[in-house]
Amino acid sequence: MKTGLTPNALTIIGFGIAVIGAVLAGFQVWIPAGLVVGFGAAFDLFDGALARATNTQSKLGAFMDSVFDRMGEAVVYVGIVAGMVSIMQLNGAVIAAAAMGAAFMVSYSRAKSESLGFSSGTGIANVGLAPREVRSVILVIGLIGAAFDIRFLIAVLGLIAILATITTFQRILFVYRQKPTNQSNPTS
Repeated sequence: MKTGLTPNALTIIGFGIAVIGAVLAGFQVWIPAGLVVGFGAAFDLFDGALARATNTQSKLGAFMDSVFDRMGEAVVYVGIVAGMVSIMQLNGAVIAAAAMGAAFMVSYSRAKSESLGFSSGTGIANVGLAPREVRSVILVIGLIGAAFDIRFLIAVLGLIAILATITTFQRILFVYRQKPTNQSNPTS
């Protein structure tokens, strides 16, 4: 059955799913938020698979996938922050923001290392305790657990912040041990 959906369309749909999960988290509808975020994380696998299956892989598609993945991740954390603030869990909101910042450093360390020629392909993606897939599973568990005790989600967010920070340092060490393929000295 031909659906007419392109890999880039699936990328946009995946982002939409993340927005729905974020809205649910913002309204503290924790179990549905967790299920939608989990579905969105699983759905994210389809755009790349479709691109490979239809031989329509492109640099633009890879770029869009990465950018919309980060935007989707951000919007979910913002939804969690909004949910925490609305129930006066300000510590939880700060920890959610810290988890988002730490998660973004994992992605940034990969992107920057690849752009500078330190690693290519999926090499650095396999480095560290908490790549995106692991963080997504942990977050889904935390969101579902929040329905029973909000402190569970706060603890899970703290765990994500810690694991993502460790992962960033593991990636820094991985890059430090390599010689760049391009010896120029660009600044950030």
